[in-house]
Amino acid sequence: MRESDFIALLQKLPLHPAARNLQDDCAILEVGGETLVITHDTMVEGVHFLPDQDLADVAWKLVATNLSDLAAKGAAPVGILLSHSLSTADDRFAAGLSEVLETYRCPLLGGDTVSGGASRTYGATLIGRATHCPVPSRSGANAGDGVYLTGPVGAAMLGFEALRNKTGADASAFLRPLPLLAEGQALAPHVTAIMDVSDGLLLDASRIAKASGVSIDIDAARVPIAVPESRRDDAMRWGDDYQLLFTAPAGAKLPVAATQIGTVGPANDSPILLDGVAPDGNSPLGYSH
Repeated sequence: MRESDFIALLQKLPLHPAARNLQDDCAILEVGGETLVITHDTMVEGVHFLPDQDLADVAWKLVATNLSDLAAKGAAPVGILLSHSLSTADDRFAAGLSEVLETYRCPLLGGDTVSGGASRTYGATLIGRATHCPVPSRSGANAGDGVYLTGPVGAAMLGFEALRNKTGADASAFLRPLPLLAEGQALAPHVTAIMDVSDGLLLDASRIAKASGVSIDIDAARVPIAVPESRRDDAMRWGDDYQLLFTAPAGAKLPVAATQIGTVGPANDSPILLDGVAPDGNSPLGYSH
């Protein structure tokens, strides 16, 4: 079963309104006078990280990917719950965890520790506090909006390849992504829809389009990339860059630097267009489990 098929099954279950029909990065939970933003992410050895990676980097990325979900909601971190698989390098994991939690002022709340299994698996649930209400979602894009990206894509792809091929080239973009919390908080009052680019620009843009009931047309040449021009298409599909992808009304004055990479149009047979044409259906738009 594909990831999207399983989510479709879950959408038939009794859902809390905070779940936003499982069409968003986070759950948005009203508790008393506070709006909490809650997300969960998991990393599996051999899927999200290589077996010989320094676990300090794995810990950093586990927390950073959750923080990036909060960034896409304009939220500030409150604390994190950890699910940890014991191994022979737990001290390195703890060292990386300390670094990322101190850097982003995100204290540990607790969690669970297990052992066993051929592949190590790490999970984290992050609780944040909304800094703007209503909390932006994936589902508010309107025809006529511009589509924007906060920075280049493709750096994580190059970092992964350098790590896998042991070239010695800089792999920091893949190993230690930097969640754009300040940018997300600044953007929250101005966007109509927003998410972070984790599974590929084209795939994530299509998710905004589907959730919003619109189509998104990406101008490929305007997408900022961190790779040679010959790999532009790869960069738009690879993911793991954690830039913020958002829509905003045409001519909006944005509080952060961002590049307009496309436009929002009415619903179309294809939710995503690339230079006005539906992408080849035989090529994945991005990464899906």
